[in-house]
Order: sequence, then C-alpha cells, then structure tokens
Amino acid sequence: MKTLFTFALAGLLATSSFAANENEDLLALSSVNARFQKVNVLLKDGIGKAKIAIMDDHGKMLHQRKVNVEDDVMVPYNLDHLPAGEYQVMISTGEEEVVYTVETYERAPEVVTYPLMAYGKLIDENTIKLAVIGLEEPGVDVKIKMEHGGKTLFEERVDEAEGFRKNYVLKNIDPTDVYLELKDAQGRTRIIHF
Repeated sequence: MKTLFTFALAGLLATSSFAANENEDLLALSSVNARFQKVNVLLKDGIGKAKIAIMDDHGKMLHQRKVNVEDDVMVPYNLDHLPAGEYQVMISTGEEEVVYTVETYERAPEVVTYPLMAYGKLIDENTIKLAVIGLEEPGVDVKIKMEHGGKTLFEERVDEAEGFRKNYVLKNIDPTDVYLELKDAQGRTRIIHF
C-alpha cells in the first residue's frame, strides 16, 4: 500500500511538473512588447494553434483572434483608438496560457521650430525695406552692418507682435554694401544680404 501511494505521489508530481514545463514552453515561444500605442505579439514556430486576447486593466476583453503558427509570426495591434495605459495580452493554446502585461503611452508631440521669416528689399538707392512675419513672441533685434569688416552701423529692438514692416534710410552708404542681422525673442537668427 505504501508503495502504491509512493507511485501515485510520484505520478502526480510528474504531471504537475509536465504542466509547468508546458507553460514555460509557451512563455519561451512567445513575447509581447509595446512601443507608444502599438503592441506586437511574437509567436515562434512550435506553438501551433493559439488564441490572442487583448484585455484592459480590469480584465475586460477588447479583442480576440485565433492564429495558426507554422513559422515565426508577429501579430501587430494598434491601440491608438484606446487611452494610453496598462493592458494585458493573453496567449493560450489548448493546454497552456500565458498573460503578459504591457504599458502603452502616447508619443510626445514633435516640437516644430520654424526659421525666422524675414525678407529684405532695396526700395531705391538709399532705402532698405524689411518685413518680418510669423513671430510667436514680440521682439526682434535688428542690426545693419557693413559687408566688409562687419562694423555695426545701426541697431534697434522692434517689439511688435506677430510681425512688422519697416524702411531704413541709409545716408551716403550704398545699400549693397550693408547686410541685416536679425535675432528674435526665441533666439532664431536671419542674415539678409542685398
């Protein structure tokens, strides 16, 4: 009787060990990763028929699909339409089940920096017209400098919102001998040659 009990106990341990190994096999043959609000489920050859389920953090099933894995396969999920947060991905076969927890997050918006938009034009032999547009903050430092040597002839700060137009009259200086050096409140610069 003692021997029969020992065999029964050994058989029970062997089956539980086999079940644990099967679960470890599915864990070894699958992986899940998230980048921003995209989730990729990788299933390797050897899994066979499986179900993939996406659940929210409360366990509510959001999506389920069946796959037949004959070769390595990646199953992508786009969760852009769902709020960023924690999700569970359950992969199950007839004998095994593995649950992965992934965290999705929104992509940080790209900061677009536009160049300083400024234009210069010769009006006549003594006048330069300057137009600056698209300012997000008021304040542009304007310098008129000599082409040769870079000597500053005139400088001022123009504190206009959004943009401005201004004429500069040069006395006894050819406008083609000077250039404009501009810098706005955001640190963007522009040099205008004539």
